[in-house]
Amino acid sequence: MSKQYDVAIIGGGISGLMAAYRLVERNPALSVVLFEKGHPLDRRVCPIVAKKVSTCIKCKSCAIMEGLAGAGAFSDGKYVISTEYGGWLTEFLPDETVIDYIEQADSILVSFGATTERFMPNNELKKRCLEFDLHMSQAQLKHLGTDSNFDTMVHLVDSLRDKVSLLTDTCVTNVKKDAHIIEFSNRDGDQTCTADKIIFAVGRAGSLFFSDWCEKNQIPLSNNQVDIGVRVELPSMVWEDFAKKIYEPKIHYRSKQYGDIIRMFCFNDRGLVVTENTNGVLTVNGHSYRDESRKTQNSNFALLSTTNFTQPFREPIEYARHVASLANLISGGSVLVQRLGDLENGRRTDEKRLRQGSVRPTLSAIPGDLSLCIPKRQLDNIVETLHALDQIAPGTANYDTLLYGIECKYYSARPKAAEFEIDGCNGIYAIGDGAGFTRSLSQAAANGLYVADLLTRP
Repeated sequence: MSKQYDVAIIGGGISGLMAAYRLVERNPALSVVLFEKGHPLDRRVCPIVAKKVSTCIKCKSCAIMEGLAGAGAFSDGKYVISTEYGGWLTEFLPDETVIDYIEQADSILVSFGATTERFMPNNELKKRCLEFDLHMSQAQLKHLGTDSNFDTMVHLVDSLRDKVSLLTDTCVTNVKKDAHIIEFSNRDGDQTCTADKIIFAVGRAGSLFFSDWCEKNQIPLSNNQVDIGVRVELPSMVWEDFAKKIYEPKIHYRSKQYGDIIRMFCFNDRGLVVTENTNGVLTVNGHSYRDESRKTQNSNFALLSTTNFTQPFREPIEYARHVASLANLISGGSVLVQRLGDLENGRRTDEKRLRQGSVRPTLSAIPGDLSLCIPKRQLDNIVETLHALDQIAPGTANYDTLLYGIECKYYSARPKAAEFEIDGCNGIYAIGDGAGFTRSLSQAAANGLYVADLLTRP
């Protein structure tokens, strides 16, 4: 491999791939290298999804969280065409610019096989929510599907193979900001290279590495928000009306008891609950396929309580990891599942009670008691919100509704930057979810394209 490049991209998720695509599209003569800590796409196989094991065995590289195409490769593949939610790019760019880049990224994905079908906003459903003090965000939305999205990513990556140096199973360990020296390791040992421009596109899985690098290089960071809660699973017919009309009901509610914001999002119609391994801590998420034969009888969604910490506390990510670690500890190294009725009655769900329930779990989790690991305030918020949601989708707060824990969304510490160029780091940029600028496929993709355009301007 070369020892010097025009541009180096750290991270092979959607933002990094889109940046690479646009760079070589605009200037084919550029030498571009992309480093990815995880496996190439053809080796990203989760043993649970492949039905080789029933519980997480903590692979060295989590196939769901890491690898080319990032965590988005195995997500439900929701593509949000809106500035109402999905990230914070509108704090840095005009709304119309963000939408333009979201649409540009969508056109690229469609050229590689993504669906053109869009779900449109629905004021009737929004009004139904408002009648019960529930607030639904509106957007044009595409459901790419866990299966179809993966195929699209394969085609996108294949288009880059002869134009970009794609280094998978390669861990960047340090970047020397003044000399632009990138230190990394792979099967060939410890190595270095240099690049005129460097882009951090590390994603959620690399957020701790990136924040540590920023602190070591005395780069100011901001963001003290964390969302902690559960993945809710219930019969698909409960939310069928919403799913058919808008696909994803993205709803927030302000609890009457504490005044906190609780968010329902990441809805997976007729999907399944999955385990994620982020740096050794197991959490839950949801997937949903477009292939009819792979759909289930259940739907699932995230229900998370938002906490904004104040000074002097400055480690929200570690807080979320600690709560998730408690669930791992209690479950003997797995994740927990509990029936809502058992939780409200103050008793643990055990194997017998789980079997007696009417909802068959799609994830092999350990029956237990979520009140032993989720702080009371967040747990109260979750229960109150489930009963509020029950008013617009009766059956949501049934006794047998399943709650998996922990699900958490922490928002990467955002570096001080101008036009996404990191403060005091000439020629070094940060983009996507791992830098705290976005929290969706669409805005992460748009962010990658925008920065690539910056770097290729005459």
